[in-house]
This record gives sequence, C-alpha cells and structure tokens, in this order.
Amino acid sequence: MTENEGAAELSPLETFLEESHAHLDKAQRGIKEISLLVEQSHGEVEKLAKRNANITSRIHQLQAHFDTVPRDDIRTVYDDALDAQQRLYTMRGQLEKLQSDEEHLQTFSVYVTRTLKILGEKPDIGVEDAESTLGGAETVFGQIIQAQEDERRKISRQMHDGPAQVLTNFILQTEIAARLFDTDITLARDELENLKEAANSSFVKIRDFIFELRPMMLDDLGLVPTVKRYAEAFKEKTGLDVVVLNTGIERRLESHHEVVLFRAIQTLLANVRDHAQATQVKITIDLDEKNARASVEDNGVGFDPEIIETEEYESRSLNVLCNQLELLMGMVEIDSKPGEGARIVVRLSTEDQV
Repeated sequence: MTENEGAAELSPLETFLEESHAHLDKAQRGIKEISLLVEQSHGEVEKLAKRNANITSRIHQLQAHFDTVPRDDIRTVYDDALDAQQRLYTMRGQLEKLQSDEEHLQTFSVYVTRTLKILGEKPDIGVEDAESTLGGAETVFGQIIQAQEDERRKISRQMHDGPAQVLTNFILQTEIAARLFDTDITLARDELENLKEAANSSFVKIRDFIFELRPMMLDDLGLVPTVKRYAEAFKEKTGLDVVVLNTGIERRLESHHEVVLFRAIQTLLANVRDHAQATQVKITIDLDEKNARASVEDNGVGFDPEIIETEEYESRSLNVLCNQLELLMGMVEIDSKPGEGARIVVRLSTEDQV
C-alpha cells in the first residue's frame, strides 16, 4: 500500500484529529513566538519610558536655568521630548496588538485542546494548563472585567501620552515666549500661537476622553440626547453618515439601563468603524413603558453571524456585549449576511422603571 492510498483510507474523524493536532501545534508555536515578542516589547517600552522620563527631567533643569540656556538648546530638548513621546506611544500600541494576538491564540488553543480531549485524544498541552494561561478570561465575567480593564488602560495611556505630556510642554513654550518678548516680538507671537493651537488640541482630546469615560449629559438629559450628541462627534471623526431616529416615547430610564444601552451603541458604532467599511449608519431608539430597543444598521460588507460564536473570533467586543445583555435579561439580535450590511438590535426590559 502506498502512502497516498493509506491517506485516502483515513476516516473523516481521523482526518479531523490530524488537522486538529496540526492546528494546535501551530498555535502553540505561535504563542511561544508572540510571547517572546511581547517580552521584548515590554523591555523596549520600559527603555522608552525611561528615556521619556529623562527628557522630562532635562526640561525641568532647563526651566531652572532658562535665562542662561541658548534658544537652540531649548528647541533641541523640545524636539527630543516630542520624538520620545511619539515613539513611546507607537511601541505601546504595538505591544497592545501583540498581547491581543497572544490572547486569541491562547483561546483557540483551549478550544482545540478541549475538542481533542472530548474525542479521547491526549494533546501535548493539557486543557487545564491552556486555560490557566488565559487567567479565566474566557468566562463571562472574566470577559466583561477584562474588557473594562482594557478600556481603562487604553484611556489612561492616551491621557498620559497626549494631554499630560502636552501640558508639560506648555510650561516650556510659555517661558520661551516670555523670553522672546525681550528680543523678538514676532517670534514670541509665533510661539504663543503655537501654544494656543496645542492648548486647543489638548482641550478637544480631554473633552473626548471625558465623554468616552462617562458623558455627563447622560445623567442630565438622558439616553436619546446623549446618543445624538455622540453620533455627531462620531460623524465628524469618521466621515460616516450617521442618522439617529427616536421612534418611541420620550422618557428617562434607570441610570444603569441608560448606561448599558449607550455603551451598547458605542460598541456597535466602533465595530462599524473598524470592520464594516460602511458609508451610512442608522441608529434607531425605541422606548415604550416596559422595554427599550436600540438598533444600529449599516450598509457595509456584512458578516456571518455564526462567526461571533467561534473561539477565534477576532473582535470579542460583540461577544462581551451579548453576555452583558444576558446578565440583565436582555438580548442581542443580529441580522447580517456577507456583502449585505448588518443590523444589530439590542433589547432590554425596563419593567423596574419607576
């Protein structure tokens, strides 16, 4: 019997087991490679963070001896500070991407390992070991907590690398302008104009961060006005044509219900922005006496709804959203086909509304 003849006699189950072992082996090799890259990236981030701290220290020293430091030296320190901030921001983004890829491979490894054990196989890595690498993140509560912490970490890093660093540079630019008023009024005015532009940019970023964390108007005005305001800002940033319709009654919900629905719409809009390749989005909010419904519909590329139930699903945000709604006795309905856009509806009972 030739090798080809032997391979042809393999049953579908034997073929599946062979392929599963191969996929598991490939995933494990990928995890090792990415783990090494994550470790190296951590080291690079630490080096860049130290460099950034050293430059900040140089800025403070420069401020202490501002009157005796040549203007070229001041400009050099300022340029070095901007370069260090940009490099640190880029490296942290790369590290975050590597960590996300590592988690996806670990999740896939757990799935294949469990499958092989159910079929009576003995994979090289035990399911308990594979699950321990995830730190419980595959559980419902683990996914929700991890998503929350990832969002907090993202915003914290953005605040540190953006407005916080800009505010440090404000002091230097102000002192440069003050110094130049004694020698060159034109250059001093240019420095003040640059300072004004940086302040405006930083203000916009800080306002966006506050809105992402917790829009104050959600507490003051309620769900519908907040969604409309958010949609306007989203349209300005992305260029997408976003329309918000309110087809139900005008009423306030319990605070936690409004937060859940607003975060759901945020998540769905983010998915449209990142994956749908759409040009138009319609948000519909429908409130009645006992229920709340919000839908996000786009004209993008669409997708197969069954993919979100697979372990290797690229974006877990929709899975987390479904789990959150289930905990609140709500549900998510997905109507989409590849090439035909998507319409996702979030339903939530509000019968405890007073």
